[in-house]
Amino acid sequence: MSAVRRWDELTRTELADLAPDALLVVPVGSTEQHGPHLATGTDALLAGEVARRGAEAASQPETILLAPTVAYGASDHHLPFGGTLSLRAETFQRVLADLLASAAAAGCRRAFLLNGHGGNTAACAVAVAEASREHGLLCASAIYSQLLEPGSVAAPVPGHAGLFETSLVLAVAPERVRLDRARPSPGGAARKRLRGLSVAEPGRWQELDGFTDDPSAASAELGAELLETCARAAAAAFEEVAALHV
Repeated sequence: MSAVRRWDELTRTELADLAPDALLVVPVGSTEQHGPHLATGTDALLAGEVARRGAEAASQPETILLAPTVAYGASDHHLPFGGTLSLRAETFQRVLADLLASAAAAGCRRAFLLNGHGGNTAACAVAVAEASREHGLLCASAIYSQLLEPGSVAAPVPGHAGLFETSLVLAVAPERVRLDRARPSPGGAARKRLRGLSVAEPGRWQELDGFTDDPSAASAELGAELLETCARAAAAAFEEVAALHV
């Protein structure tokens, strides 16, 4: 199994020794509204937890460096609901680019952005492409929920503050859930789209009241199962990147 070392617990000398052969994993989340029942730090909490568990489950490389979670993301679409601290997409992209440039300067040769918020996806993709081109980093990014095989879990994936995320938070930090306030989203069932098609609908988040599906049936037991599945998927992704030649 990989040895998981936290970046912020190591000295510069220790990092210099470990960085060239390690995989740097950077959890990326957000601080944004999650309906009437979930805390605003949900995405950052879950990205960090899945990253940690995935790193601990990975069989390679020998060392995984786990960076502090990036707790702010591109969440402008949640601003109308309140409770949201957002970066503009271009600002967020530059934050990630600067972090990856810093990692390369510290001696890292492989890096993985493990993302927990859909609004961050485009910026993550641009940042890793730029880091590879400009700094020679072997770099990858993924939303942890999209690493799951279709139909592998008994919840709508990923959703926003729905059954999936609410169950995960109940398993990790139940004090952040107000389950007595959970209710079905008023926006109806998720739209079915052609595979690969992404559509931005004006007013859709307002129709949904800022959250999806029905979180009221969430449980810590389901969350524990989901968390294990997410961690295994993240571990497989880390192993795949670690196996690539630098």
